[in-house]
Amino acid sequence: MPDCHECPMHMQKHVHEITGSTRIFMECHNCHNHRFCGVSGEAKPIPGKQDHYHEVKIRTDFSDGHYHEIYGKTSGAIDVGCGKHVHFIKDFTQESDHHRHEFQVASLIDSPTDCMHK
Repeated sequence: MPDCHECPMHMQKHVHEITGSTRIFMECHNCHNHRFCGVSGEAKPIPGKQDHYHEVKIRTDFSDGHYHEIYGKTSGAIDVGCGKHVHFIKDFTQESDHHRHEFQVASLIDSPTDCMHK
Protein backbone atom coordinates (compact mmCIF):
# COMPACT_ATOMS: atom_id res chain seq x y z
CA MET A 1 0.00 0.00 0.00
CA PRO A 2 1.48 3.42 -0.95
CA ASP A 3 2.49 6.02 1.61
CA CYS A 4 -0.33 8.57 2.16
CA HIS A 5 1.84 11.32 0.63
CA GLU A 6 1.92 9.38 -2.64
CA CYS A 7 -1.88 9.11 -2.91
CA PRO A 8 -3.53 11.19 -5.67
CA MET A 9 -5.91 12.73 -3.11
CA HIS A 10 -2.95 14.26 -1.24
CA MET A 11 -1.86 16.07 -4.40
CA GLN A 12 -5.28 17.58 -5.16
CA LYS A 13 -6.04 21.24 -4.54
CA HIS A 14 -9.33 22.57 -3.24
CA VAL A 15 -12.49 23.31 -5.26
CA HIS A 16 -15.56 25.49 -4.68
CA GLU A 17 -19.27 24.93 -5.16
CA ILE A 18 -20.86 27.45 -7.50
CA THR A 19 -24.58 28.07 -7.70
CA GLY A 20 -26.61 30.91 -9.16
CA SER A 21 -28.98 32.20 -11.79
CA THR A 22 -28.44 34.06 -15.03
CA ARG A 23 -29.96 37.47 -15.66
CA ILE A 24 -33.38 37.40 -17.26
CA PHE A 25 -33.38 37.51 -21.06
CA MET A 26 -36.26 39.71 -22.25
CA GLU A 27 -36.82 39.94 -25.99
CA CYS A 28 -39.77 39.23 -28.28
CA HIS A 29 -41.94 38.00 -25.39
CA ASN A 30 -39.33 35.34 -24.62
CA CYS A 31 -38.70 36.22 -20.97
CA HIS A 32 -36.70 33.58 -19.12
CA ASN A 33 -33.52 32.83 -17.19
CA HIS A 34 -31.50 29.77 -16.20
CA ARG A 35 -30.16 28.31 -12.96
CA PHE A 36 -26.82 26.58 -12.59
CA CYS A 37 -24.99 24.59 -9.97
CA GLY A 38 -21.65 22.83 -10.06
CA VAL A 39 -18.11 22.58 -8.76
CA SER A 40 -15.12 24.57 -9.98
CA GLY A 41 -11.89 23.04 -11.19
CA GLU A 42 -8.95 22.72 -8.82
CA ALA A 43 -6.98 25.78 -7.73
CA LYS A 44 -4.46 27.11 -10.26
CA PRO A 45 -1.71 29.58 -9.32
CA ILE A 46 -1.78 33.14 -10.67
CA PRO A 47 1.73 33.71 -12.06
CA GLY A 48 3.77 36.23 -10.09
CA LYS A 49 1.27 36.36 -7.20
CA GLN A 50 0.64 34.48 -4.00
CA ASP A 51 -2.91 33.81 -5.20
CA HIS A 52 -4.95 31.40 -7.28
CA TYR A 53 -8.06 31.13 -9.46
CA HIS A 54 -10.39 28.34 -10.61
CA GLU A 55 -11.70 27.42 -14.04
CA VAL A 56 -15.45 26.99 -14.28
CA LYS A 57 -17.34 24.80 -16.74
CA ILE A 58 -21.02 24.31 -15.92
CA ARG A 59 -24.18 23.68 -17.92
CA THR A 60 -27.33 25.61 -16.96
CA ASP A 61 -30.70 24.00 -16.44
CA PHE A 62 -32.94 23.29 -19.43
CA SER A 63 -35.44 26.14 -19.68
CA ASP A 64 -37.44 27.61 -22.57
CA GLY A 65 -36.36 24.68 -24.74
CA HIS A 66 -32.58 25.07 -24.35
CA TYR A 67 -29.60 25.28 -21.98
CA HIS A 68 -26.34 27.28 -21.99
CA GLU A 69 -22.73 26.40 -21.26
CA ILE A 70 -20.79 28.53 -18.79
CA TYR A 71 -17.02 28.71 -19.27
CA GLY A 72 -14.75 31.09 -17.44
CA LYS A 73 -12.22 31.82 -14.73
CA THR A 74 -12.81 33.15 -11.27
CA SER A 75 -11.13 36.11 -9.65
CA GLY A 76 -8.34 35.53 -7.19
CA ALA A 77 -9.18 34.59 -3.61
CA ILE A 78 -11.36 37.00 -1.61
CA ASP A 79 -10.67 36.63 2.12
CA VAL A 80 -13.75 36.13 4.29
CA GLY A 81 -11.89 35.62 7.58
CA CYS A 82 -10.91 32.61 9.67
CA GLY A 83 -8.56 31.36 6.94
CA LYS A 84 -11.42 30.98 4.44
CA HIS A 85 -12.03 32.59 1.06
CA VAL A 86 -14.43 32.79 -1.90
CA HIS A 87 -14.05 33.75 -5.57
CA PHE A 88 -16.10 35.98 -7.89
CA ILE A 89 -16.96 35.50 -11.54
CA LYS A 90 -18.91 37.78 -13.89
CA ASP A 91 -19.32 36.78 -17.53
CA PHE A 92 -21.78 35.68 -20.20
CA THR A 93 -23.05 32.20 -21.02
CA GLN A 94 -22.26 30.69 -24.40
CA GLU A 95 -24.84 31.50 -27.04
CA SER A 96 -27.77 29.12 -27.47
CA ASP A 97 -31.18 29.70 -29.10
CA HIS A 98 -29.75 32.92 -30.64
CA HIS A 99 -28.94 34.64 -27.34
CA ARG A 100 -26.78 34.56 -24.23
CA HIS A 101 -27.23 35.59 -20.60
CA GLU A 102 -25.07 37.62 -18.27
CA PHE A 103 -24.34 36.14 -14.86
CA GLN A 104 -22.37 37.07 -11.77
CA VAL A 105 -21.81 34.88 -8.75
CA ALA A 106 -19.55 34.39 -5.75
CA SER A 107 -18.43 30.85 -5.07
CA LEU A 108 -19.26 29.16 -1.82
CA ILE A 109 -16.53 28.83 0.81
CA ASP A 110 -14.19 25.90 0.24
CA SER A 111 -14.60 23.18 2.90
CA PRO A 112 -16.88 25.31 5.11
CA THR A 113 -16.93 22.83 8.00
CA ASP A 114 -13.15 22.34 8.17
CA CYS A 115 -11.91 24.16 11.28
CA MET A 116 -8.93 26.47 10.99
CA HIS A 117 -7.24 26.62 14.41
CA LYS A 118 -4.65 29.30 14.94
